[in-house]
Amino acid sequence: MENVFHKIKVNLYENFLTENPDDFSAKVISERTLTTREICKIAVNRGNAPSSAEAMEHNVMLFLKEMAYQLMDGYGVNTGYFTANAQVRVVFNNRNEAFNPNKHSVLFRFNQGALMRKEVPNIRVQVMGVGDTGIVISHVVDSKTGSVNDLITPGGALKIKGGKLKIAGEQPEVGVFFEDDDGNSTQVDLRDIIVNKPAELIVHIPPLTPGTYRLAIRTQFSGSSAPLKYARTNVYEKILTVE
Repeated sequence: MENVFHKIKVNLYENFLTENPDDFSAKVISERTLTTREICKIAVNRGNAPSSAEAMEHNVMLFLKEMAYQLMDGYGVNTGYFTANAQVRVVFNNRNEAFNPNKHSVLFRFNQGALMRKEVPNIRVQVMGVGDTGIVISHVVDSKTGSVNDLITPGGALKIKGGKLKIAGEQPEVGVFFEDDDGNSTQVDLRDIIVNKPAELIVHIPPLTPGTYRLAIRTQFSGSSAPLKYARTNVYEKILTVE
Protein backbone atom coordinates (compact mmCIF):
# COMPACT_ATOMS: atom_id res chain seq x y z
CA MET A 1 0.00 0.00 0.00
CA GLU A 2 1.39 3.40 -0.95
CA ASN A 3 2.37 5.67 1.91
CA VAL A 4 0.15 8.65 2.58
CA PHE A 5 2.48 11.63 2.56
CA HIS A 6 2.10 14.72 4.64
CA LYS A 7 3.33 17.86 2.94
CA ILE A 8 5.36 20.72 4.35
CA LYS A 9 6.27 23.72 2.21
CA VAL A 10 9.45 25.70 2.87
CA ASN A 11 11.18 28.78 1.55
CA LEU A 12 14.95 29.14 1.53
CA TYR A 13 16.70 32.11 3.11
CA GLU A 14 20.31 33.17 3.42
CA ASN A 15 21.84 31.47 6.44
CA PHE A 16 23.11 34.22 8.74
CA LEU A 17 24.60 31.68 11.20
CA THR A 18 27.49 30.82 8.85
CA GLU A 19 29.96 32.86 6.81
CA ASN A 20 29.32 30.86 3.64
CA PRO A 21 27.33 33.10 1.24
CA ASP A 22 26.01 30.00 -0.56
CA ASP A 23 24.37 28.54 2.56
CA PHE A 24 20.61 28.65 2.92
CA SER A 25 18.31 27.70 5.75
CA ALA A 26 14.75 26.46 5.28
CA LYS A 27 11.75 28.12 6.88
CA VAL A 28 8.43 26.29 7.02
CA ILE A 29 5.55 28.17 5.42
CA SER A 30 2.92 27.90 8.13
CA GLU A 31 -0.70 28.24 7.07
CA ARG A 32 -1.71 29.30 10.57
CA THR A 33 -1.63 28.16 14.20
CA LEU A 34 -4.39 25.75 15.22
CA THR A 35 -6.04 25.88 18.63
CA THR A 36 -7.02 22.81 20.66
CA ARG A 37 -10.66 23.38 19.75
CA GLU A 38 -9.89 23.57 16.03
CA ILE A 39 -7.82 20.37 16.12
CA CYS A 40 -10.66 18.53 17.88
CA LYS A 41 -13.17 19.73 15.28
CA ILE A 42 -10.88 18.63 12.45
CA ALA A 43 -10.37 15.21 14.07
CA VAL A 44 -14.13 14.67 14.37
CA ASN A 45 -14.75 15.81 10.78
CA ARG A 46 -12.06 13.43 9.49
CA GLY A 47 -13.70 10.57 11.39
CA ASN A 48 -10.71 10.03 13.69
CA ALA A 49 -12.56 10.74 16.93
CA PRO A 50 -15.53 8.63 18.13
CA SER A 51 -16.98 11.55 20.07
CA SER A 52 -18.12 15.11 19.67
CA ALA A 53 -15.55 17.87 19.23
CA GLU A 54 -16.69 19.40 22.52
CA ALA A 55 -16.20 16.14 24.45
CA MET A 56 -12.80 15.59 22.85
CA GLU A 57 -11.68 19.12 23.70
CA HIS A 58 -12.86 18.69 27.29
CA ASN A 59 -10.83 15.50 27.72
CA VAL A 60 -7.76 16.97 26.04
CA MET A 61 -7.85 19.99 28.34
CA LEU A 62 -8.20 17.71 31.40
CA PHE A 63 -5.13 15.78 30.23
CA LEU A 64 -3.08 18.93 29.58
CA LYS A 65 -4.03 20.40 32.94
CA GLU A 66 -2.97 17.25 34.78
CA MET A 67 0.21 16.97 32.70
CA ALA A 68 1.16 20.53 33.66
CA TYR A 69 0.45 19.75 37.33
CA GLN A 70 2.81 16.74 37.25
CA LEU A 71 5.50 18.66 35.35
CA MET A 72 5.40 21.35 38.04
CA ASP A 73 6.07 18.63 40.63
CA GLY A 74 9.26 17.67 38.78
CA TYR A 75 7.99 14.63 36.86
CA GLY A 76 9.03 14.03 33.29
CA VAL A 77 6.34 13.30 30.70
CA ASN A 78 6.53 11.03 27.67
CA THR A 79 3.37 10.91 25.54
CA GLY A 80 5.09 9.12 22.68
CA TYR A 81 4.51 12.18 20.51
CA PHE A 82 6.55 14.49 22.72
CA THR A 83 8.58 14.43 25.89
CA ALA A 84 8.59 17.22 28.44
CA ASN A 85 10.48 18.11 31.60
CA ALA A 86 11.14 21.06 33.87
CA GLN A 87 14.44 22.94 33.79
CA VAL A 88 15.97 25.64 35.96
CA ARG A 89 17.86 28.30 34.03
CA VAL A 90 20.68 30.72 34.93
CA VAL A 91 23.91 29.76 36.68
CA PHE A 92 24.26 29.21 40.44
CA ASN A 93 27.47 30.96 41.49
CA ASN A 94 28.34 28.53 44.27
CA ARG A 95 27.12 25.31 45.87
CA ASN A 96 25.37 27.13 48.71
CA GLU A 97 23.41 29.59 46.57
CA ALA A 98 19.64 29.21 46.96
CA PHE A 99 17.12 29.54 44.17
CA ASN A 100 16.30 33.20 43.60
CA PRO A 101 13.19 33.88 41.48
CA ASN A 102 14.57 37.35 40.65
CA LYS A 103 17.65 35.72 39.08
CA HIS A 104 16.78 32.12 38.23
CA SER A 105 13.83 30.84 36.24
CA VAL A 106 11.89 27.64 35.72
CA LEU A 107 10.87 26.67 32.21
CA PHE A 108 9.60 23.56 30.50
CA ARG A 109 11.33 21.87 27.58
CA PHE A 110 9.34 19.95 24.97
CA ASN A 111 10.96 17.64 22.40
CA GLN A 112 9.63 15.31 19.73
CA GLY A 113 8.97 11.75 20.85
CA ALA A 114 9.37 8.38 19.17
CA LEU A 115 5.93 8.40 17.53
CA MET A 116 6.62 11.77 15.86
CA ARG A 117 10.05 10.60 14.68
CA LYS A 118 8.38 7.50 13.22
CA GLU A 119 6.18 9.72 11.04
CA VAL A 120 9.02 11.85 9.66
CA PRO A 121 9.69 9.53 6.66
CA ASN A 122 6.06 10.10 5.59
CA ILE A 123 6.55 13.86 5.25
CA ARG A 124 7.25 15.28 1.81
CA VAL A 125 9.09 18.61 1.96
CA GLN A 126 8.40 20.88 -0.98
CA VAL A 127 10.96 23.64 -1.53
CA MET A 128 9.13 26.64 -2.94
CA GLY A 129 12.31 28.56 -3.78
CA VAL A 130 14.16 31.45 -2.23
CA GLY A 131 11.87 33.53 -0.05
CA ASP A 132 11.45 37.28 0.01
CA THR A 133 14.85 38.74 0.79
CA GLY A 134 13.35 41.38 3.05
CA ILE A 135 13.47 41.26 6.84
CA VAL A 136 14.52 37.89 8.25
CA ILE A 137 14.24 37.01 11.96
CA SER A 138 16.25 33.85 12.65
CA HIS A 139 15.90 33.72 16.45
CA VAL A 140 15.50 35.84 19.58
CA VAL A 141 17.19 35.46 22.97
CA ASP A 142 15.93 36.81 26.30
CA SER A 143 18.91 38.29 28.18
CA LYS A 144 17.66 37.49 31.68
CA THR A 145 16.64 33.86 31.26
CA GLY A 146 18.65 32.85 28.20
CA SER A 147 15.39 31.55 26.73
CA VAL A 148 15.44 31.20 22.94
CA ASN A 149 12.21 31.87 21.02
CA ASP A 150 10.12 31.39 24.14
CA LEU A 151 10.08 33.43 27.37
CA ILE A 152 10.68 37.18 27.39
CA THR A 153 11.21 39.39 30.44
CA PRO A 154 9.68 42.89 30.57
CA GLY A 155 12.34 45.41 31.54
CA GLY A 156 15.11 43.15 30.28
CA ALA A 157 16.86 43.06 26.93
CA LEU A 158 15.91 41.00 23.89
CA LYS A 159 18.53 40.06 21.30
CA ILE A 160 17.06 39.66 17.80
CA LYS A 161 19.21 37.98 15.12
CA GLY A 162 18.58 37.82 11.40
CA GLY A 163 19.00 39.96 8.31
CA LYS A 164 17.94 43.46 7.20
CA LEU A 165 16.70 44.14 10.71
CA LYS A 166 18.04 47.65 11.10
CA ILE A 167 15.35 50.13 12.08
CA ALA A 168 15.46 53.03 9.64
CA GLY A 169 13.02 55.43 8.02
CA GLU A 170 10.71 58.28 8.93
CA GLN A 171 7.33 56.61 8.52
CA PRO A 172 5.38 56.41 11.82
CA GLU A 173 4.89 52.64 11.57
CA VAL A 174 8.65 51.99 11.61
CA GLY A 175 9.93 50.26 14.75
CA VAL A 176 9.86 47.13 16.91
CA PHE A 177 6.47 45.99 18.22
CA PHE A 178 4.98 43.31 20.48
CA GLU A 179 1.48 42.29 19.37
CA ASP A 180 -0.88 40.45 21.74
CA ASP A 181 -3.65 37.98 20.92
CA ASP A 182 -6.26 40.76 20.82
CA GLY A 183 -4.41 42.70 18.15
CA ASN A 184 -3.05 45.35 20.52
CA SER A 185 0.45 46.51 19.68
CA THR A 186 3.10 47.85 22.08
CA GLN A 187 5.98 49.69 20.43
CA VAL A 188 9.53 49.70 21.75
CA ASP A 189 10.61 53.29 22.34
CA LEU A 190 13.21 54.15 19.71
CA ARG A 191 15.48 55.26 22.57
CA ASP A 192 15.28 51.69 23.93
CA ILE A 193 16.88 50.17 20.84
CA ILE A 194 20.35 49.46 22.23
CA VAL A 195 21.93 47.87 19.15
CA ASN A 196 20.60 48.67 15.69
CA LYS A 197 22.43 46.67 13.03
CA PRO A 198 21.27 44.81 9.90
CA ALA A 199 22.07 41.41 11.45
CA GLU A 200 21.22 42.19 15.07
CA LEU A 201 18.86 44.27 17.17
CA ILE A 202 19.00 44.49 20.95
CA VAL A 203 16.00 46.20 22.53
CA HIS A 204 14.65 46.85 26.01
CA ILE A 205 11.41 44.90 26.39
CA PRO A 206 8.55 47.26 27.35
CA PRO A 207 6.36 46.63 30.47
CA LEU A 208 4.15 43.97 28.88
CA THR A 209 1.45 42.22 30.89
CA PRO A 210 1.50 38.41 31.23
CA GLY A 211 0.36 36.68 28.06
CA THR A 212 1.56 35.66 24.60
CA TYR A 213 2.95 37.99 21.96
CA ARG A 214 4.24 38.11 18.39
CA LEU A 215 7.30 40.18 17.58
CA ALA A 216 6.88 42.52 14.60
CA ILE A 217 9.63 44.54 12.93
CA ARG A 218 8.83 47.34 10.47
CA THR A 219 11.60 49.22 8.72
CA GLN A 220 12.49 51.12 5.56
CA PHE A 221 16.06 49.81 5.68
CA SER A 222 17.14 48.67 2.21
CA GLY A 223 20.83 47.86 2.60
CA SER A 224 21.77 50.78 0.33
CA SER A 225 22.00 54.53 0.76
CA ALA A 226 18.40 55.08 -0.34
CA PRO A 227 15.69 53.86 2.09
CA LEU A 228 12.67 51.92 0.90
CA LYS A 229 9.70 54.04 -0.12
CA TYR A 230 7.42 51.99 2.14
CA ALA A 231 8.20 50.09 5.31
CA ARG A 232 8.57 46.31 5.15
CA THR A 233 7.13 44.17 7.93
CA ASN A 234 8.10 40.79 9.35
CA VAL A 235 5.95 39.23 12.07
CA TYR A 236 7.97 36.48 13.74
CA GLU A 237 6.19 33.13 13.61
CA LYS A 238 7.38 32.06 17.08
CA ILE A 239 5.04 32.86 19.99
CA LEU A 240 6.76 34.71 22.84
CA THR A 241 5.46 34.46 26.40
CA VAL A 242 5.47 36.83 29.34
CA GLU A 243 4.77 34.98 32.58
